[in-house]
Amino acid sequence: MKKLFAKIVDVKPNEIRALWLGFLFHFLILTGYYITKPIRDSIGASNMDALPWMFTATLVAMLSANAAFAATVARMSRRKFIPIAYGFFIVVFALFFIAMQSRPTVEQVWIGRGFFVWVSVFNLFNTAVFWAFMTDLFTVEQGKRLYGFIAVGGTLGAILGAYITKHYVREIGPANLLVIAAAMFAIAGFLVRFFPHGFAEQDKTAAAPEAPIGGSVWSGITHICSSPYLMGLAASIVLYTTTSTWAYFQQSELAGGVLKTSTARTEFFGSLEIWVNSITVLIQIFFTGRLLKWFGVAFTLVALPFVSMVGFAAMGLAASLALLAIFQVARRAAAYALMRPSREILFTVLKREDKYKVKSVTDTLGYRTGDQLGAWSYHGLQGLGLDLNLISWIAVPMTAGWCVLSIWLGRKQRVLAEAQTKKDRSAAVGDVAAPEPA
Repeated sequence: MKKLFAKIVDVKPNEIRALWLGFLFHFLILTGYYITKPIRDSIGASNMDALPWMFTATLVAMLSANAAFAATVARMSRRKFIPIAYGFFIVVFALFFIAMQSRPTVEQVWIGRGFFVWVSVFNLFNTAVFWAFMTDLFTVEQGKRLYGFIAVGGTLGAILGAYITKHYVREIGPANLLVIAAAMFAIAGFLVRFFPHGFAEQDKTAAAPEAPIGGSVWSGITHICSSPYLMGLAASIVLYTTTSTWAYFQQSELAGGVLKTSTARTEFFGSLEIWVNSITVLIQIFFTGRLLKWFGVAFTLVALPFVSMVGFAAMGLAASLALLAIFQVARRAAAYALMRPSREILFTVLKREDKYKVKSVTDTLGYRTGDQLGAWSYHGLQGLGLDLNLISWIAVPMTAGWCVLSIWLGRKQRVLAEAQTKKDRSAAVGDVAAPEPA
């Protein structure tokens, strides 16, 4: 077993505890999320006319949530605010459970739309908090070796969550599934206390209380505006989410036309999630770490925009629900197995405040800004008389530009990482050379 594990992940003895805790943490939070995601997608497919407005409501909610998140992060250490964040998630899911169970049928449409908005807001903070914690905990070199395996934990959780929803939504109903999801988040929040301190500063801070992250509420936005690298990170998120929203609208349009009941749509989306994450976990186990090690971040980062470019071209030629399902499986597997760990490595070269503040802006506000651009531009193109095929062809040059940006970001990250390594070595030499105090 040790030999098999050594072939899967290159982990050192002092990293094993943090590695498995990260694996389990990721497993739990994505199990909880993927229990709720097919329910959300079914609500979206049944409300095509209201879908752009639900995306707008999501952006408004995200603005408020992002400001509250930044203010909380500035005043608390990560080991305090992460459990509080997941405690808040649990409370909101409990309120939706009560509403779904107790309110009359006439109100359920609006409760469903509110649930769509909430899950769309929550899922970004769910993963942003986790990956900010991981990039703060591990160094650049460790991230290249370990992030692929940690991502496997999330993928297995996603498979389990989608399986639970697909097979039990008919028996126990959507509301009761929220209880299972909340239990997952409760365990995840409890795990934070068992993580070691960051490896780079372990000797200095092991005995000292962890300081608040600091900074202002708006520092994430101002730092992005002053750095081409951070601007590139934000732009890549906007391109990703804009094209994802176009694919989501195509998915909702085709699924809503073929699958007539909410339960059938929920089961279909549950099956889609199982396929996506089953393929993702195989790539993560056997390819992600090796590709990062052999070819670097730029190679794995460009995989998703390239797959998107090919997929949209195929949809432009012959759109169908079956082809879209294949496109979505390939696209999202590339996103989770290759883009996600690659993009997290881009954040490892940032200072701690930016790892939390900038990441919360790009992964929440930037994400939902892209949703808005995608939702209303898709709706506008439909209003001009363009069908699904023509809109797909418009996406092709967008994804080509995204490919170029991804290559630039990967190369820039390598330059910043090399500069950081030189700085750390110089500081270490200075510490060794410094005379003992009298």
